[in-house]
Amino acid sequence: MTAEEFYNKGNLHRQRGEYAEAINCYSEAIELDPESPAVIAKEMVVNIMNYYCKQMYNP
Repeated sequence: MTAEEFYNKGNLHRQRGEYAEAINCYSEAIELDPESPAVIAKEMVVNIMNYYCKQMYNP
Protein backbone atom coordinates (compact mmCIF):
# COMPACT_ATOMS: atom_id res chain seq x y z
CA MET A 1 0.00 0.00 0.00
CA THR A 2 1.07 3.59 -0.56
CA ALA A 3 1.33 6.30 2.08
CA GLU A 4 -1.85 7.89 0.73
CA GLU A 5 -3.75 4.60 0.98
CA PHE A 6 -2.64 4.13 4.60
CA TYR A 7 -3.64 7.73 5.32
CA ASN A 8 -7.10 7.20 3.82
CA LYS A 9 -7.54 3.92 5.68
CA GLY A 10 -6.55 5.71 8.90
CA ASN A 11 -9.19 8.35 8.21
CA LEU A 12 -11.86 5.66 7.88
CA HIS A 13 -10.83 4.12 11.21
CA ARG A 14 -10.82 7.54 12.87
CA GLN A 15 -14.33 8.30 11.61
CA ARG A 16 -15.53 5.01 13.08
CA GLY A 17 -13.92 5.81 16.43
CA GLU A 18 -11.30 3.07 16.00
CA TYR A 19 -8.46 5.26 17.18
CA ALA A 20 -5.79 2.59 17.77
CA GLU A 21 -6.24 1.26 14.24
CA ALA A 22 -6.14 4.81 12.88
CA ILE A 23 -2.85 5.49 14.65
CA ASN A 24 -1.37 2.28 13.20
CA CYS A 25 -2.37 3.27 9.67
CA TYR A 26 -1.07 6.81 10.11
CA SER A 27 2.22 5.44 11.43
CA GLU A 28 2.60 3.26 8.34
CA ALA A 29 1.89 6.27 6.11
CA ILE A 30 4.50 8.33 7.97
CA GLU A 31 7.11 5.58 7.55
CA LEU A 32 6.53 5.61 3.80
CA ASP A 33 6.29 9.41 3.49
CA PRO A 34 7.46 11.59 6.40
CA GLU A 35 5.80 14.61 4.73
CA SER A 36 2.39 12.92 4.62
CA PRO A 37 -0.67 14.66 6.10
CA ALA A 38 -0.79 11.60 8.35
CA VAL A 39 1.70 13.37 10.63
CA ILE A 40 -0.91 15.93 11.67
CA ALA A 41 -3.74 13.39 11.65
CA LYS A 42 -1.81 11.07 13.97
CA GLU A 43 -1.07 13.95 16.33
CA MET A 44 -4.77 14.81 16.45
CA VAL A 45 -5.79 11.21 17.22
CA VAL A 46 -3.13 10.94 19.92
CA ASN A 47 -4.57 14.11 21.50
CA ILE A 48 -8.06 12.59 21.38
CA MET A 49 -6.74 9.44 23.06
CA ASN A 50 -4.96 11.48 25.74
CA TYR A 51 -8.19 13.27 26.68
CA TYR A 52 -10.48 10.26 26.42
CA CYS A 53 -11.54 9.12 29.88
CA LYS A 54 -13.41 5.82 30.09
CA GLN A 55 -14.47 6.50 33.67
CA MET A 56 -16.71 9.34 32.45
CA TYR A 57 -18.72 6.85 30.38
CA ASN A 58 -18.65 3.95 32.85
CA PRO A 59 -19.37 5.38 36.32
